[in-house]
Amino acid sequence: MEKQAGAAGAADGALPNRKPRAPPTCAPASGDTLESPTGCHVEWCKQLIAATISSQISGSVPSDIARDNKNLPALRYGAQVTMFQNQVPLLPGETVQTTVKDVMYICPFSGPVNGTLTITDYKLYFTSVELESPFVLDVNLGVISRLETISVPNQGENTKGLELVCKDMRSPRFAYKTEESHPDVVELLSKHAFPLSHSLPLFAFLYKEQFPVDGWKVYEPTAEYRRLGLPNESWAFSKMNSNYELCDTYPSILVIPTHIAEDDVRRVAVFRAKHRIPVLSWIHPETQATIVRCSQPLVGPSDRRCKEDERFLQIIMDANAQSHKLTIFDARQSSVAVTNKAKDGGYESEGVYSNVELNFLEIPNIHVMRESLRKMKDVVYPTIDEAHWHSAIDQTHWLEYIRLLLAGAAKIAEKLESGKTSVVVHCSDGWDRTAQLTSLAMLMLDSHYRTLRGFQVLVEKEWVSFGHKFAARVGHGDENHANSERSPLFVQFIDCVWQMTRQFPAAFEFNELFLITVLDHLYSCLFGTFLYSSEQERAAKEVQTSTVSLWSYINSQPEDFTNPFYVDYEHHVLCPLVSSRHLELWTGYYARWNPRMRPQVPVHQTLKELLFLKAELQRRVEELKRDATSRSSSSFSEHSPSHIAGTPLHSAV
Repeated sequence: MEKQAGAAGAADGALPNRKPRAPPTCAPASGDTLESPTGCHVEWCKQLIAATISSQISGSVPSDIARDNKNLPALRYGAQVTMFQNQVPLLPGETVQTTVKDVMYICPFSGPVNGTLTITDYKLYFTSVELESPFVLDVNLGVISRLETISVPNQGENTKGLELVCKDMRSPRFAYKTEESHPDVVELLSKHAFPLSHSLPLFAFLYKEQFPVDGWKVYEPTAEYRRLGLPNESWAFSKMNSNYELCDTYPSILVIPTHIAEDDVRRVAVFRAKHRIPVLSWIHPETQATIVRCSQPLVGPSDRRCKEDERFLQIIMDANAQSHKLTIFDARQSSVAVTNKAKDGGYESEGVYSNVELNFLEIPNIHVMRESLRKMKDVVYPTIDEAHWHSAIDQTHWLEYIRLLLAGAAKIAEKLESGKTSVVVHCSDGWDRTAQLTSLAMLMLDSHYRTLRGFQVLVEKEWVSFGHKFAARVGHGDENHANSERSPLFVQFIDCVWQMTRQFPAAFEFNELFLITVLDHLYSCLFGTFLYSSEQERAAKEVQTSTVSLWSYINSQPEDFTNPFYVDYEHHVLCPLVSSRHLELWTGYYARWNPRMRPQVPVHQTLKELLFLKAELQRRVEELKRDATSRSSSSFSEHSPSHIAGTPLHSAV
């Protein structure tokens, strides 16, 4: 694999032997004006984002934000939005629970701001009393990790302080006066921020917005596998898990080797943790080398063996005629894998599995990652120590863990592309680090996943359908913030994707706003996409028929999330530089609440303007081509054939 020489363009670091197709025309969808349901929905969301960001600054609205919002319509949400009393925008299905006046927002950057606090079953909405310099803070309740009572000196006996410790790196604070006639603010917030802990439904089941695009149709398993050229003589669709009896955390449709009996598959399931057998995730279109994912083998301290499991991996190796080796990438630290073996887990022994090469990627577990992000929050919010910025970031080890993930995925991609060797990827249970590594490797190998729709398919397939424990890792609607199962694995994955977009700015069809929007709705509980932890659970909860998909929103206004510099380098493999000096902190996400870390130019608006300019220039090019063709035809009719014979005509634009 050719290594990247720099970050100047998408071609750097990509295999150079295939010509890229011409970039597609990215014209805005016709008919999506500000007055259409789709147009005003997105404008409303953008204004909410802008308002949320501006709320962390002083009471006066900065000139750049004021300029961005100058031409936006009144706050609305689609065609069905309603406004409540003091101009609080309500989503379809959202209801106001209480309004509290004389509330103080304790802004960490500019001091206290007085205003009115409205609590709905979806959000907390604070508006300042100053009309000349409006100040808005909007926090969806799903992002709240815990509620903390704080002391507020010199504000009277009936004044209480409240801190909202959020999952998205901010912790807004408020002070308010308690009144017997009003419901308790903390109790009300707790009830709707943690609905599952109070026997209430998640807001996604109450949300009634309708979109012109059905996001639940983005991922259709058999269609995606057929795009990869499956089934073939070596790999077949299996319905052994159609009722989730083989593995309750796997999807109903699996791709497994053709030449293995169902009874043998069941024995393999017993030998693998959580019954997560080796299944195909991706196949190379030329070499037929595959990415296979699974969980750890239950070897145990007595070195148990399973001949069916050994034969299963042999068949996987034999399915690829290009190589007589099989490489296993164990995401764990080798010392942890040894410890797991003592607890009835383990790893594949090179002495037992023939022609197998075992590599440990030395990636720490979920608890280490959770602590790392906690340290990161202390660094970026609410104050930043300018003198020790770099050392403070370094001490969180966050970028080191990002490096390990990217390096591991790059090894997997290189083994398939250059080594033409099939790989098996697992960690302990195969739903955390495994998903990170397989999806990142597939992103490097397959240009389809770098498109807006293709990336959605990648997330739906490798994360959602294959059982990443979103409910446990994110804690949707659960007040048990100290649960040791929580960990920012999906955030790390999106961070790695962002790092790749920095190195290959023209290789991805989506932009930074898309990645941030995905992470915001990882927590929001507005959409059903990331709810629950398995396909079986989502089917039981009727998620697809009772909630809206995040992709419905995204795909109803794709130009807002499209990269204007995108070039479709089909079949090119990306080889990111993974040394620490080529990685950087994603301040646009982690430090976005701090006004001192925000870019002075509104980047997303600039990119959107460039996108429209690109579409206009492409339209003009097509006009010039037609004009040139017309002129050529006219010239042809005016001259005899002898004058032009042997002279090819070229359109010069």
